[in-house]
Amino acid sequence: MANVFGNILKLSIFGESHSDAIGVVIDGLPAGLPVDMEAVQKEMERRAPGRNSFSTPRKEGDVPHIVSGLFNDKTTGTPLCAIIQNTNTRSKDYTPELLRPSHADFTALCRYHGFADFRGGGHFSGRLTAPLVFAGALAKSYLAMQGIEVFAHIKSIGTNRDLSFDAVNPDVETYRKLKAETLPVLDKDIAPKMAETIESARTNQDSVGGVIEALVTGLPAGLGSPFFESVESRLAAMLFSVPAVKGVEFGTGFAISELLGSQANDSFCFENGTVKTKTNHNGGINGGITNGMPLCFSVAIKPTPSISRPQSTVNVETGEEVTMEIHGRHDPCIVQRAVCVIEAVTAIVMADLLLEAKTYAKPSEK
Repeated sequence: MANVFGNILKLSIFGESHSDAIGVVIDGLPAGLPVDMEAVQKEMERRAPGRNSFSTPRKEGDVPHIVSGLFNDKTTGTPLCAIIQNTNTRSKDYTPELLRPSHADFTALCRYHGFADFRGGGHFSGRLTAPLVFAGALAKSYLAMQGIEVFAHIKSIGTNRDLSFDAVNPDVETYRKLKAETLPVLDKDIAPKMAETIESARTNQDSVGGVIEALVTGLPAGLGSPFFESVESRLAAMLFSVPAVKGVEFGTGFAISELLGSQANDSFCFENGTVKTKTNHNGGINGGITNGMPLCFSVAIKPTPSISRPQSTVNVETGEEVTMEIHGRHDPCIVQRAVCVIEAVTAIVMADLLLEAKTYAKPSEK
């Protein structure tokens, strides 16, 4: 099924941008997992629209209502379902006969024969990342119990580049503070330049994209399986499910192709009796399996396709090529709101891998 993800921790998202509600069903959560709704809501607010001048004016409370799977603030082990109401829709801004460039309007028309809900992008909308952030918040709670943390920051917006995470000796205390920032960057001097780039795009009725870098610390070695179930494969599948993600690279990524083998290889060493690597060009993964180093990767986020400038398109009712201007409330840059989404989906995959690892533990450990 297209809307189900996971091997042990399975989730399915549902709803459309302008339907009554959106939501998620999560199966496989361990029983007895504490759920701190205040912490969950903070995660939701990091993604929610209308919170600052960089995002769409559409304001949504994004308060998840849990209808099953939770009792006395702990998971029951049965499927957990959460619903998030859509309260601020404006459907009149959308005309199905005009195909918006770089949106899913045309492909949805082909796939669903004209029956798909086109309002606000329907099921293809970035609005559907809200349930993912909720699921990710629960996954983060499970990871925290294992000493595992997920971090992300804006690596670039347009041509403005931030510093990179230290993927060998991560500064965890500094990285934790990023979650409270509107533009989470390591180099504080670059944030005003990024803000200026976003505002310039807005003023010019345009949009801008960027890159998000993520880091996972505390992972044990041995998670994942070779080939089709590799850590890279599982993460990439989930990351590319996030609207606007157009590229993923692990560790040094494409730049590793410019290195010699003697430079790209991560030499092993002992640190307090534990096997480590001196560098981390491979992003904490060898043979599709975690090697115990921090897992590091970057994702490319395309510019928001909804812009107010005149664009060429077609009218599928009249069969004519026309010019259209997209109306409505849209983000000049989605990157800053996508940071917590990338954290969330990463946490979901990591939790699934951890739960799965229990099935291939040594017989004496089961």
